[in-house]
Amino acid sequence: MANVIEGLYYSESHEYVKVDGEFGYVGITDFAQEQLGNVVYVDMPEEGDEVEAGSEFGAVESVKAASDLISPVSGEVVEINTALEDEPELVNKDAFANWIIKVKLSDASELDNLMSAADYRAFSSK
Repeated sequence: MANVIEGLYYSESHEYVKVDGEFGYVGITDFAQEQLGNVVYVDMPEEGDEVEAGSEFGAVESVKAASDLISPVSGEVVEINTALEDEPELVNKDAFANWIIKVKLSDASELDNLMSAADYRAFSSK
């Protein structure tokens, strides 16, 4: 079973958000990286770009598939994980330590629309 971490927020499209004050770190879940296989490229937005909950903000490509990244929250991208530009496989090593974008949250109430760890565990085991 894929690793699911308590205290994070999860989307049905298999992204997570780790909230730290007014910021959210967005990445793909351990379940998603397992399904994708060896990640070879991560397409990320630019710093300063706006992302909107439910909208595409990039993509993850693996040797067997490509998957759009859907933002679970809205806000301004204040940082991208530049380590993934040279080493996209870091997502496979630890999906939760290797977030993709850091967002300044514009509407924290959007978190209420996401799943808890227990809810995500049940959802991803269907």
